[in-house]
Amino acid sequence: MTPGTPAHPPPNRPRPHAASATARTRAALPPTPESWLPREHNLYRPRHSRRQRTALVCAVAFFLAPALAFVLGVRAQPFENRELHDFPSPADGWGFFTGLQAWATDHLPLREAGVDAANAVSTGVFGDEPGASSGARQGPVGVDGGENGPRRTPMELYPRVVSGTGDWLYFGDDITSKCFPARDVDQVIAALNRLRRAVESSGRRFELVFAPDKTTAVPDHLPEDYLGRECAETRAREFWRRVPAETGAIDLRPALNHTDDQLGVPAYGPRDSHWTFAGGLTMTYALAERIEPGSTDSWEVETSGRRWWSADLPRLLGFSEDRNLHTFTLAPDGGQDRADYVASDFRKPLRRSRSGEAVDGTIDDSVGVVADSFTQFASPYLAATVRDLTIVHADTVAQAPPGRLAGLLADRDVVVFEFVERIVAGGGSALLRDEVIGTIERTLARHPR
Repeated sequence: MTPGTPAHPPPNRPRPHAASATARTRAALPPTPESWLPREHNLYRPRHSRRQRTALVCAVAFFLAPALAFVLGVRAQPFENRELHDFPSPADGWGFFTGLQAWATDHLPLREAGVDAANAVSTGVFGDEPGASSGARQGPVGVDGGENGPRRTPMELYPRVVSGTGDWLYFGDDITSKCFPARDVDQVIAALNRLRRAVESSGRRFELVFAPDKTTAVPDHLPEDYLGRECAETRAREFWRRVPAETGAIDLRPALNHTDDQLGVPAYGPRDSHWTFAGGLTMTYALAERIEPGSTDSWEVETSGRRWWSADLPRLLGFSEDRNLHTFTLAPDGGQDRADYVASDFRKPLRRSRSGEAVDGTIDDSVGVVADSFTQFASPYLAATVRDLTIVHADTVAQAPPGRLAGLLADRDVVVFEFVERIVAGGGSALLRDEVIGTIERTLARHPR
């Protein structure tokens, strides 16, 4: 090394040997996926870890299970006290596209199981209000314009199920129907009286009976405070004070108060929104006395056994539960039991008739009952005491064209309308619509009795 020669290259001059080493490294190690690196390398990542594989399996099951269930024949069934949405019509215009979501959601196989599971987790794990995650309460959704996004309408904030004292449950619609009524009480009374005139003007007899909500019949187990208490109680008081008196309807509340003493069985149970067979028998007694006074004097009733019945309120909470209901025999003449139970929701009319000589305690007039699900618990005893009986669901009557309606009611001497309190107290029944009553009136007028 000569004097004056630097010991190291200048800082700004590249080092030839270092550059060559970098070039060799790049040539030896091209860009490599993490999963291809040696396991010992600190950047190694498996292409599909155990967690990734688990997530993939869950995703495949989530998306393919409904499709596989559909292929195997599983079909969606109504479980929210309403009918499934129909497939929208192309004639609806833009409504066709907006209606697709509701139809697709309703008809998703295994949806009920998913809703039940969500409710079980919501109520059992997180302690939410019963039914809060069911998504069953339908209504328009508003937007608050803030960062929280969509918000629910006031009606949607009400729980589907209200937890009472002990193990008692109450149906939330008993409350919301009265707090958010479709008609005021004056309009309800006017519609019921017009319905009466539509039937009676054709020469038929008209009878009207209300099945009280459980919140009305057995309020003792309601919590001390709950959402909607004040508005529901106010509407219920006005309804029962005015409607039976101003429409001539049968008020079953006094008789139901004595059902437990007379039959040894309560009219309502803790886990379902409906009454029991004891409640249905109580209604049958009241109707028979109204149609033919004194006809029940010869009736003999005995407790006969039990019938399993699926409770509706636990299903809204995410689990299944059966109730074991007392059943009864009914011998109209004090002799042979004639109670005749046939499982039916009355969407397709249930027709029961008896041939041969009439016996004491039976009603000879042909009777048509326009009913809801409460009449399921009265049907065995109506069939025992009415020789010619037809029971048809209110929705079937409301939707029937004139020709079909004539086949349902035109051959009846007596037409009975049974409503559960909540559907008529809130004015939500389709049978209260002017156009429906008009169709009934015109159809029966063309077939007078």
